[in-house]
Amino acid sequence: MSVVIPCFDYADYLSDAVTSVLSQVGVSVEVIVVDDASTDGSLAIARRWAATDRRVSVVAHHHNRGPVDTFNDGLRVASGEYLVRLDADDMLTPGSLHRAVALARAHPEVGLVYGHPLHVADEHLPAPRISPTGWTIWSGREWLADRCRDGLNVITSPEVLMRKSVVDRVGGQMPLAHTHDMEMWFRIAAFADVAYIRGVDQAWHRDHPRSLSSREVDPLRDLYERRDAFDVLFSGPAGQIPAAAELHRTAVRAVAEYGIAMATGCYDRRVVDQDLVDRYVAFVRDAVEDPTSLDGWRTLSRRMRRGRGSATHPLYVGRRLARKVRTDASWRRWHRDGTF
Repeated sequence: MSVVIPCFDYADYLSDAVTSVLSQVGVSVEVIVVDDASTDGSLAIARRWAATDRRVSVVAHHHNRGPVDTFNDGLRVASGEYLVRLDADDMLTPGSLHRAVALARAHPEVGLVYGHPLHVADEHLPAPRISPTGWTIWSGREWLADRCRDGLNVITSPEVLMRKSVVDRVGGQMPLAHTHDMEMWFRIAAFADVAYIRGVDQAWHRDHPRSLSSREVDPLRDLYERRDAFDVLFSGPAGQIPAAAELHRTAVRAVAEYGIAMATGCYDRRVVDQDLVDRYVAFVRDAVEDPTSLDGWRTLSRRMRRGRGSATHPLYVGRRLARKVRTDASWRRWHRDGTF
C-alpha cells in the first residue's frame, strides 16, 4: 500500500498527514513524501520522518515543478498494490485504508474506491464516521457517463484509493492546472469499475486560504478547467472507448450550461456585473458551436436584452428558490451516495 504525499510549503501540516497514514491499522503502508522545493522547512520535517520510520521515504525537488510532476515522481517509486494521493495538508481518517483495501480485494474489477470526505476550515477535526453501512459498485464507464452528463467532479481527492495496476495501465496525472485529479479519476473509470463506501468518512480535507484551489480558482476559471479536463481525457486512452466522441460532446455541453446558469445568476442581483456576464457568455460560445441549443440560453438572452438586475421580481425569486431546492437535494445525494 503506497501513499504519495506531495508537499510544497506545508510544514505546519505535513506531520499530521504522515501520522494519519502511519497510524492506519490492518494494512502495510509505505509513505513517499515528495517535496517540491519547499522554502519553509517541510523537507527537513520529511527527512526526520524518514530517519525515524523505515516506512517513510523522501523525494526532493531542487526546483519547484508543480503538483502534477510532484505526484508523478512519487508514483514512479511507489511499489504497493494500491495507491493513495494525499496532499500534505489533508489527513486520512482512522481505518480509511483498511476499509478501502477490503472492498478492492473483494472486487478485483474495481480500480477506484472513494468515500465521503470531511471538509474542515480550522484546526478542529470533526469526529469521523468509521462503520460502513454498505457500498455501491458502478460499471466504470456508466459512472463516467454520469459524470459527462452532469459535467462535475464528485471527488475531492484524499478519499480515493486506486489500484496501482490500473494506474500503471492508464498513466499518472496530466499537466492540468487544477483538474488533474478529476481527469485521472475519470480516466481510471474508463478502464475499471468504481466503488463508493457508504456511511463513513474516509478523509479530512482542509479548506484554508493557503490551499492552491482557494488562491487560484474562481467560478469562471473552474469552468475552463473542467472543460480542459474533458478535452484532455478524451484526447488520451479514454478517447478509444465506445461512444467516446458523444461522451465528450455531452460533457462539454454540460459544462457550458453551467456557464449559462452562472451568467443568468448575475441578473439575480440589483447591480449586474456586465463584464462578468460577458466573460461567461464568451466561455459558452467558445465551448460549443451553437449555444442556442443549450438549456437556459433563451432565458439568458432575454435577461441580457433587459440588461438590468431583478433581485426582487417575483418570477425570478421563484426561479432562484427552485434552483436552491434542486442544489440542496443534489448535495444531500452527494453526502449520502457520492454522486450528485
